[in-house]
Amino acid sequence: MITMETDLQRRKMADDSEEDEDLCIMDEGDLYQGDQDMVARKTTSDAADLWTTLKKMLFVIGSAIIIFVALRNSLTYHLQHVWGASGNFWQQQWDRILYTFGDDPFVLMVYGTTVVTFLVYWGAGGLYTLMDVFNKPAFLRRYKVQPGTNEPVETYRLIKCIFWVNFNQIIIGIPFSMGAYYLMTLRGYDQSPHLPTFGWVLFELIGCILLEEAGFYYSHRLFHHRLFYKRFHKMHHEWQSPISITAIYSHPLEHIISNMGPVFLGPLVFGSHTATIWLWCSMVYLSTLNAHSGYHLPFFPSPEAHDFHHLKFNQCYGVLGVLDLLHGTDDKFRASKCFSRHLMMLSLTPPREAIPDVDPNAKVIKCKKL
Repeated sequence: MITMETDLQRRKMADDSEEDEDLCIMDEGDLYQGDQDMVARKTTSDAADLWTTLKKMLFVIGSAIIIFVALRNSLTYHLQHVWGASGNFWQQQWDRILYTFGDDPFVLMVYGTTVVTFLVYWGAGGLYTLMDVFNKPAFLRRYKVQPGTNEPVETYRLIKCIFWVNFNQIIIGIPFSMGAYYLMTLRGYDQSPHLPTFGWVLFELIGCILLEEAGFYYSHRLFHHRLFYKRFHKMHHEWQSPISITAIYSHPLEHIISNMGPVFLGPLVFGSHTATIWLWCSMVYLSTLNAHSGYHLPFFPSPEAHDFHHLKFNQCYGVLGVLDLLHGTDDKFRASKCFSRHLMMLSLTPPREAIPDVDPNAKVIKCKKL
């Protein structure tokens, strides 16, 4: 009898432990008080959720089409006018690059892409890192997504992160770029000394964004599977409150499959010009550096979704959030106050002050600590 009661107690404790893990996975995040006022969502059927998602997507796409059709002539004229006015400037810069470093497609694709992305990554990521190391300027701490974390960042963890990021960028990144070059050569791509037109660059960037979203969401979610998580992806999740340069702090295999692979899909499909690839990779790095920064700064895209992913582990796998909505992998995020703050702030008021956690009308779900 005592043995049976003991087994029942153990099962209950195991169930409680799993529930705690779903609600609040924290250690360093104990300082963070982000979702005490999480509101339980009304449960609906999968069919109803899918229909709601499709209606929202159709509304957004339909509205965009109507606006585009109504303004296409005026919009096209002004954009082409701006591009035409600056086109000579950009072409001159590209000609200067070709004159200085040569027009060897291999050098431009492999070493040029490596240098450009390295400078972008450490230029923007270095500024964020200085903020975390010195805690200055002090007023920016008000914009922390998880207040009280990385104040300052631990030196050992930072050095370890810097080592692996450089390893991925150089030791892993250069051979990947070589392979990418040969695949692009087999596929055929734009090696012209002339830059592509504005319209084509815009079209390619939109396609690259959509392809990267699909590639990253499903590969990222795959690395969360129990067969791959402990061996590969757990490394990236050592940071429950990430800092900017942890963006590509990951196992080398994950970096190839889930970081660089999805980014390469678009250029491979479209046979992009090298300059377009540089622009696209720079945009991706700036986006992921912001998403991991831990700061929700005014006039910057919101990092709340991916920060929530690091905090809760099994939410918000994608970049745009469309596939998360479609697959229901953002339900806890949408039930939290973090979702209310998931927008570009157009004022200098910190998001946590503009939309505080405390809501007297909300139903509170207590968050247990492990």
